[in-house]
Amino acid sequence: MTKIIVDGAHLSIEMVYDVARKNTAIQIDDNAIHKVQNSRKLLENFVDKEFPVYGVTTGYGEMVYILINKKHETELQHNLIRSHAAGVGPYFSKEESRAILLARINSLVKGYSAVREEFIDRLVFYLNNDIIPVIPQIGSLGASGDLAPLSHLAITLIGEGFVFGKDGSPEKTKKILNQFGITPLDLKFKEGLATINGTSAMTGIGSLLVYDAFIQVQTAEIISAIALESQRASSSPFAAVGHDLAKPHQGQVDSACNIRTLLQGSHLIADHKSLCNDLLTQKIESVTPTTVYLQKAYTLRCIPQILGAIRDTLYHVKKVLITELNSANDNPLFFNNEEIFHGGNFHGQPVAFAMDFLSIAITQVGVLSERRTNRLLNKHLNNGLSDFLIKNNPGLCCGLAGAQYPATALVAENRLASTPASIQSIPSNADNQDVVSMGLLSARNTQKIINNTWYILAVELISIVQAIDIAENKSLLSNQGKVVYELVRSFVPLLDQDRCMSEDINKVATLLQTGKLVEALRNSGIDLI
Repeated sequence: MTKIIVDGAHLSIEMVYDVARKNTAIQIDDNAIHKVQNSRKLLENFVDKEFPVYGVTTGYGEMVYILINKKHETELQHNLIRSHAAGVGPYFSKEESRAILLARINSLVKGYSAVREEFIDRLVFYLNNDIIPVIPQIGSLGASGDLAPLSHLAITLIGEGFVFGKDGSPEKTKKILNQFGITPLDLKFKEGLATINGTSAMTGIGSLLVYDAFIQVQTAEIISAIALESQRASSSPFAAVGHDLAKPHQGQVDSACNIRTLLQGSHLIADHKSLCNDLLTQKIESVTPTTVYLQKAYTLRCIPQILGAIRDTLYHVKKVLITELNSANDNPLFFNNEEIFHGGNFHGQPVAFAMDFLSIAITQVGVLSERRTNRLLNKHLNNGLSDFLIKNNPGLCCGLAGAQYPATALVAENRLASTPASIQSIPSNADNQDVVSMGLLSARNTQKIINNTWYILAVELISIVQAIDIAENKSLLSNQGKVVYELVRSFVPLLDQDRCMSEDINKVATLLQTGKLVEALRNSGIDLI
């Protein structure tokens, strides 16, 4: 199997996905190893000259004024990670912990953190042999790095704490290390500090989230397109000139392009350009707004403007995360022929803002979807379809009335979760950490919102295929719409009488979350931006 080369400079979101979710192995670039070796020599030279170095020959945080004899190098590092391994709450998944571990490795091999080559080798061995630390989700302030979660990673290197067993449950680290015939490490100067003093938890988790968010936006565009077909909307709001020339935000341009692709060949969409040409050439005498379905509601007409703005947010967030993934987010740092850099690269403010932006953007995906669901279920807004899209015995049967409630409830929940965490700074560590980013909290909120939004989209998609069946319009769908329709119907049958809807919603949400809808269209020859 091809290995991903890790060099501290070129790690991508897609690489994080492959390592975290596909268990792709990694290999450290030779030039990166040379940088690691050189920075280690610089550190050891400073120590030999008894130069004060933060966290190496001094205490930590507010106790920086206390000098530590270098004979305590291992004890100082071990005490740091033991004291900070204080995370609580549920654990990150194994995939998420793999992403965190990879992000930390890439930061360290950038070559400024002054850890030993043997230390890097052990981290790589962990990842390639699936020895993955169990990391509690709660405890990071995202300022002096993700101290608590990364301490739960670091503590496994000294044979303490827990890693995932074969069945996915926590096992004592020493037991698993014994099975591999390896002994725990004795950490040397700075290695404990270098492991925990960075943003790798929020950045690793954030990388998986932005990957999922791109799939979710593509999914939302697919659902938007078939929603337009179900409501016999117009193609006019998606014409290239209105976006490429008139308002060329890149996300808007891309989203409009995707919608045009998805609507191609539909017999349900009004073609205003053709109608205008017919009118101008006198092939028809006149048209009316009713005939051509002019000016549909914003949830149908403003899709590129809304989803496009969300796309632009994703483009920005991805850029921030790639920069952070390939940064030395550590302190202190060592550069050739330079003084030691005692700075604050461990601070997570860029990632915290990015995760908050993403949480707001994905919340709007759910808002757009739920409002379209409402239109489909409201007989006054759904182009003459039945109340709540019930096929038989309306009144006696409730149709999809109840299915809307979880979607509406989840929109409200997402709005609460999208309250920015990055502004919730609370001073800590005797006011040494007097302004903190809360970046991991921002990422955890975003994760909740993305998960919720799959259910919101699932309710809309179930409503759309139900509307198509009631109107008997399946044969008039675009080929792309037919792919979507058939896939959903292979999991969820027509609602011809009331039944428990939870199972249907869960099935479709899982279908969307696993990317099978996007994949089905790709397999049919439609590859979206």
